[in-house]
Amino acid sequence: MADTMGHTATATRNTQVALGFCLLAIAPQIFEFIWSIGTIFGWGAGRGPATVVISHATALLAGAPGTLIGAASGDTKKASSEVLLALIYSYPIFAVAILTLFMTIRSAQDYVGGVILMALALFALWASSDLQGMRGFSFGAGTAPRMFGGLLVALSAGIALTGLLTDGPAMAHYSWRGPMFVMAAILFFALAIRPLGLVVTAFASFMIAATGSHETRWLEAAIVGACLTIGCAILFPYVLGLPMPMYPRFLIQ
Repeated sequence: MADTMGHTATATRNTQVALGFCLLAIAPQIFEFIWSIGTIFGWGAGRGPATVVISHATALLAGAPGTLIGAASGDTKKASSEVLLALIYSYPIFAVAILTLFMTIRSAQDYVGGVILMALALFALWASSDLQGMRGFSFGAGTAPRMFGGLLVALSAGIALTGLLTDGPAMAHYSWRGPMFVMAAILFFALAIRPLGLVVTAFASFMIAATGSHETRWLEAAIVGACLTIGCAILFPYVLGLPMPMYPRFLIQ
């Protein structure tokens, strides 16, 4: 009975970890989709949400397998950025997620941490895939990122393997509130800086980030946010000379 319950608990934990890895495998696509929503409101340039979803879904389901089949048959046609993202980043993480279902994880922190580092390394390899590599003995712009990315893949695989072979601590409780609101603040700043201007965007971004803590005192946060906003309004356009809009577009017009 105890063995059955222990096996069930382990299977449940592995399923949850595998589902987390599946989300990690499509994290760049999800981020671009969220970013593309801003184009509907004129908050940025780029492809619309429908185009992003169709292009990435096509790359994951048809483009990447077609490229693999073509490469096996000797086709040297250059793949699109979406297809390369699926091949270099998403497919390996999906493979790790599937293997996780059948593995016994002895040190969850090491295993999950190693896979996350591997994801970062794979993303770096994809991001540098369109940069020039080595030509003879001369280094290209993409040589160093690929070397360090490959090294990080190997090191992170070793860390993940440690989590399978040696006993270690389980996953500790992690609060998502702080990182979630900080990322939301960064995303809001990137989308709103052009239509709303630096003054409104900087203050609103600081208040969004302050929401990530239960200990926030709103009066103090507003005062600090106002001081930082004044500092940014002086630093960026006057000290650094960056041509950033200061006020909302509708007020200027």
